[in-house]
Amino acid sequence: MRALVVTGPGKAEVQETEPPIAGPGEVIVDVERVGVCGTDMELFSGEMSYLHSGRSWYPLRPGHEWCGTVTALGEGVQADWLGRRVTGDTMLGCGRCHRCRAGHHHICADVAEIGISRGRPGALAEQLAVPASALQPLPDTVDLTLGALVEPGGNALRAIESTGLAAGERLLVLGTGTIGLLAALFARARGIEVHLLGRDPEGLRLARTLGFEGAWTKPSLPELAWHAVVDASNAPGLPALALELVEPAGRVVCIGLAGTPSAIDTRHLVLKDVTAVGVLGGSAGLAGAIDAYAGGSVDARPLVAATVGLAETAGVLAGRRPPSAGPGPKIHIDPRQ
Repeated sequence: MRALVVTGPGKAEVQETEPPIAGPGEVIVDVERVGVCGTDMELFSGEMSYLHSGRSWYPLRPGHEWCGTVTALGEGVQADWLGRRVTGDTMLGCGRCHRCRAGHHHICADVAEIGISRGRPGALAEQLAVPASALQPLPDTVDLTLGALVEPGGNALRAIESTGLAAGERLLVLGTGTIGLLAALFARARGIEVHLLGRDPEGLRLARTLGFEGAWTKPSLPELAWHAVVDASNAPGLPALALELVEPAGRVVCIGLAGTPSAIDTRHLVLKDVTAVGVLGGSAGLAGAIDAYAGGSVDARPLVAATVGLAETAGVLAGRRPPSAGPGPKIHIDPRQ
């Protein structure tokens, strides 16, 4: 089968590889759509921290935002998975340790991440092997575009749930990339008053197109009471800004990761009685994201700028946008092309 293989920093090519075989408890998925995210781009560039810690290595096959159809079953898998449209969890825990048993498999010490770590092949290929325990079925109302947006949607939904906000309360989202815009969409669907802070004019324009009138740059940000702030950026200075802006007794949720360490003044954290929350992975939010997409309360499709074939993936990983791309931050790949 054809698969995108990253062979070293800045080097990737489509190769003919052996198709996967479903082991016990696994299924084979014919992949139909894959999203490219910042983690994939860092793996391609060589900047990803896992490459330096030994958790990831070259050659690697990226791709962890995906959907497709189950076409083969391994031993012990229920027959009704065959032919179903699915997406799946990126984080594969050992299933035996105390973290996994407590429902926190995404922070298992031995977690393997599809398309990211421990040599687990990703979805930028015609087929993918996945444990049946990681699968999430997709209803007919969730098309290919939304199906490949479930994984980032699960991350964004977890961030919003971590704010603890109720309908009518006010949220500020820092960042107008995919996760920031998804977080805004999920928050609005819950009746939360949403504002976004960005620096990219294109991202701010898209936010306004999506109906968010409160899309600001830092100089124009109004002095309002922010009951929670979600940092969905990759800027090292924004966690401190989030702490500065949030209301006393509010919450700061960090889901973005900067390339260099971020610093906050814990005196502000304590004296404002602020709760700070970190969010890793979308595992616990996948089902909720699917429900929101299926029911129509969240339509994330405008975030996808273009869908291209596997041969164009290396250029996308290098930061090149397809000539026909729209304003959205996300590029999708169809491995069948």
